[in-house]
Amino acid sequence: MTTSQVSAVIATIGSRPELLRTAVRSIFEQDYAGPIEVIVVFDHVEIDSLSDLEIPSNRTLKTVLNNGPQGLAGGRNTGISTATGEFIGFCDDDDYWYPTKIRKQIELWEKTPEASAISSGITVRSGGQDIERLAPATATFDDFLISRITEIHPSAMLYRREDLLTSGKIGPVDEDLPAAYGEDYDLLLRATRFGPVASVPEALILVLWDRPSFFAGKWQSMIDGLTYMLRKFPEFERHPKGVARIAGQIAFAYAALGNREMAKAYAKSTLRRNPAQLRGWAAYVVSTGVIKPQTLLDLVNKTGRGL
Repeated sequence: MTTSQVSAVIATIGSRPELLRTAVRSIFEQDYAGPIEVIVVFDHVEIDSLSDLEIPSNRTLKTVLNNGPQGLAGGRNTGISTATGEFIGFCDDDDYWYPTKIRKQIELWEKTPEASAISSGITVRSGGQDIERLAPATATFDDFLISRITEIHPSAMLYRREDLLTSGKIGPVDEDLPAAYGEDYDLLLRATRFGPVASVPEALILVLWDRPSFFAGKWQSMIDGLTYMLRKFPEFERHPKGVARIAGQIAFAYAALGNREMAKAYAKSTLRRNPAQLRGWAAYVVSTGVIKPQTLLDLVNKTGRGL
């Protein structure tokens, strides 16, 4: 098995110092025999040197400032440009890599060299429960047009660094994406134009959902990001269920903002394409004021799923 260097990029606003340290330690403790560098990018806030952490042999730690636009896209791109590894994995500052993650992903990539990226299943901690969700063995561009496949989580991803450079076939994170909403999904769509995402058939990361999402309540950012994505990938139109899914999310966000006219228009568009798309029906319910949007979101999150 290759022992090429792996770079792990954590973009953070520095508001969760203890969880950040847990994330960094989980990367240090990988059983992968090759070198791993951890790059923590602080998003236009003061750098925490993390000097209290003990750095094991064959591991390095860099703390840098985001030198790009403020937000997740700029932070991750700063990490990409700073990295020196052959492979790059992203980790949110409140997620956790199980010790076998990198080793098993590299092993799978050697068996599936046609893959554009490697992922794994996830364990979601929500409502005091750990819910294991396994990713499909492979996921293609069309699979992602139909479904976001939330089991394929950004903190589980492993890419080739050269592919994510400006000159690479995938390219860096899209900094034009409004509020960087859905930047991970955009990256997956671009990656799978060149090959499928292959996933290790077990949960290799822990995702903490017992905390507010960065985008919680930022409904306009969701609307702007999702409409941008529909324009960017006209291929969505060949999959009505895929368009319905995103239109349903936009409808729900408009309903949460109290814009009943737009909520109903998008809900109608959603259900015309896919009458079984629950987001469209949820948008109708929320737009009436009978139930609050957060109440529905809390119910869905307890199942280990999102909007």
